[in-house]
Amino acid sequence: MSRAPRFALLFDLDGTLIDSIDLLLDCMQHAFAGRPVAPTRAQWTLGIGTPLRQQLREWHVQEHELESVVARYREHQDAHLERMTTVFPHTRDVLHWARASGLATGVVTSKGRGMTTRSLQHVGLLDAFDVIVTADDTPRHKPDPLPVRHALEQLGLAPERALFVGDSTHDMHAGRGAGTYTGAALWGPFSREALAEAAPTHWLADMRDVPDAVEPLLAR
Repeated sequence: MSRAPRFALLFDLDGTLIDSIDLLLDCMQHAFAGRPVAPTRAQWTLGIGTPLRQQLREWHVQEHELESVVARYREHQDAHLERMTTVFPHTRDVLHWARASGLATGVVTSKGRGMTTRSLQHVGLLDAFDVIVTADDTPRHKPDPLPVRHALEQLGLAPERALFVGDSTHDMHAGRGAGTYTGAALWGPFSREALAEAAPTHWLADMRDVPDAVEPLLAR
């Protein structure tokens, strides 16, 4: 950025910026096919927003077989990512608004660097962000606040000068733990009731609600 930002808009990726949840659920079903214990689509959805290997371990995938199950998941993801990934409505407009307003923008995701880059490139958003923090960049992951703090450090901003928008409780806990404002994205797979336990500071029914949430914060 040509000048120091006065505020940052940070976003989760899957279920917040990009509509990829059905892809992730199909990848899970492909990876677990034939295994004695497998999650339902609803159960797997609860873990979206945490790293893949962590999710797999929670469903009795042992260390000696972990990489083979990851490979099956990635195989399906690699084959179908572009076909099953789209950008959510009004996302580009909000990012353009942020740029025009002098705000920093960032992504904080539990996806790996490679698939994050490929997903953003596919939907034409790879160059839209000042910072991208992936699962490969920090030793701890959401709901731990470290990835959000890492993004803020790179931007040179205090946590009270940022809003972290996400669709899961993992995002809300990570943002709250880092000290940012938090925006619960209701266009993702989680209901308002499910997100309420994480006490978000803002409720966002539509991506177009983001500027309305941010503008009062800029004056503080």
